[in-house]
Amino acid sequence: MRVAYIRVSTVEQNEARQIEAMKELGIEKYYTEKVSGKNMRDREQLKMMLDFVREGDEVYVADFSRLSRSVQDLLNIVDGLNKKGVRLVSLKENLDTSTATGKLMLTMIGAIAEFERFNLLERQREGIAIAKSQKKYSGRAPLSLDNWDEVYKEWQAKRISAVAACKLLGVSRGTFYNRVHRVESKGNGNSEQ
Repeated sequence: MRVAYIRVSTVEQNEARQIEAMKELGIEKYYTEKVSGKNMRDREQLKMMLDFVREGDEVYVADFSRLSRSVQDLLNIVDGLNKKGVRLVSLKENLDTSTATGKLMLTMIGAIAEFERFNLLERQREGIAIAKSQKKYSGRAPLSLDNWDEVYKEWQAKRISAVAACKLLGVSRGTFYNRVHRVESKGNGNSEQ
């Protein structure tokens, strides 16, 4: 079976470019999520895909950074797929990860992706520090979740899942649970919009 894993980092980003790149490949099942690639913890679709694939299957990604921005996580994912007899195909890098050369190249590509992420975050921190010193930065504007109270009550009563709540609110799981934590630590269900 041909399976595709598609990931973008934020809810605002669009996965259409990755889907378009795989149109002609005969993909039978897609796993798509909008979440950071820095770690495996919050990546439910990736976990489901890794559980689903069987020997002889092929997993397609647009590039290795879609699987992970961490070299260690990337190597663990690839090793797990290899042990299951699953072929991994990256459209951008076009590597065979089952060979020694492929593993070397994968490690180098993963290290570069991790380095790029580190540099991006460092530049972001430097820019924010400069903007703060010039009194031009006040942080991200607070989210205005007009339907928070209603969705929160439905979720709290277990009438909807966290995934459904996130879709209704248009936020990531991390944002949702951060807001839940803030609300519950105040001791009431009302938001601080």
